Amino acid sequence: MKFSVEKEKLLVGINAAQKAVAGKTTMPMLECFHLEAKESMVIITATDLDLGIEYYLDAEISEVGEATVDAKMFSEIIRKLPDSSIEISTNEQNLLIIECEGSLFKVVTVDSGDFPVLPEINAEQSLKISQNILKDMIRKTIFAVGIDETRPVFTGCLIEKNGNVLNMVALDGFRLALQTKHLEEESTADFKAIIPGRTLTEISKILQDSDEPITIGVEKNQGLFEMSNCKAVTRVLEGEFLDYRQAIPKEKELRVTVDRNVLLSSLERAAVMSRDDKQFPIKITIADSLMVIQCAVQSGDVREEVVVESIGKNLEIGFNPKYLIEAVKAIDDKTISLDFGSSISPCIMRPLEGEEYTYMILPVRI
Repeated sequence: MKFSVEKEKLLVGINAAQKAVAGKTTMPMLECFHLEAKESMVIITATDLDLGIEYYLDAEISEVGEATVDAKMFSEIIRKLPDSSIEISTNEQNLLIIECEGSLFKVVTVDSGDFPVLPEINAEQSLKISQNILKDMIRKTIFAVGIDETRPVFTGCLIEKNGNVLNMVALDGFRLALQTKHLEEESTADFKAIIPGRTLTEISKILQDSDEPITIGVEKNQGLFEMSNCKAVTRVLEGEFLDYRQAIPKEKELRVTVDRNVLLSSLERAAVMSRDDKQFPIKITIADSLMVIQCAVQSGDVREEVVVESIGKNLEIGFNPKYLIEAVKAIDDKTISLDFGSSISPCIMRPLEGEEYTYMILPVRI
């Protein structure tokens, strides 16, 4: 194997593939990159068996071949080389030779035959969406993914396609985040899959803020995310996701319309008092077009007043401030609506028009 490539290009591929390198593992092979030079490209592959990433980068190929090398060492070497063209090759002793200007490294490789092959997915159930839209949907739902491994389906996001409607849903038992997008054209069959939260977090770091398409596909227990220069294969979480439509209350006793930025600032200030006393919620009182946000702890107390438009009965209710803040932060609208039932019913955040998002936060006793 022998090829040359610009450092900047190589680093982009390393940064993408590294997201699938295993951390703590009893299988050293999962801590490696598999490098393959073929035709006019180099493929960098990494996998931890739950998530696998292949990154394709253009390179000048002198000799096709492959090599498998420790990912951490290879990455550190490349990062410290001069910003110039790098030549990488293997010799008869199966050493990886890395040359750049006056630098020369010889790195021990391992048998590429033992490196796990990423599964081939011929996803008949698939859709295409622009990368910036998918990245935005992940950002606006991923914070609500659960961390309780005893309920594995809650550690992922449900991706659900019905006709030309795409939904992404995350919940952790205390809150729910739903994003809805209408696709420009109806593609292939409907499908739904629960994708691990970690997978979506890592994929969002690779996605570009552009209209370049990404294909999302599902086949049995595997999910596929494919771009022009990168492919990610992930396991799909098994189990029945909560029927989230039934979980969202349809009736309301109070609707509040409020400036998003004003509400967020007030919530963040109130949360300062409870930061060291996480067991203390904030209390929200809504009456006469005024929302009062209060938090009292041993170290002091805070009171915030926010002018709102309200329709319905007065209400006093408590929340974990972190859950409210994360939901409001995910909203881009200047003005949002909050629907309430009773003091033991959830708060529902929606846009003033349309159905692009729904956030549901359960209250706590005060």
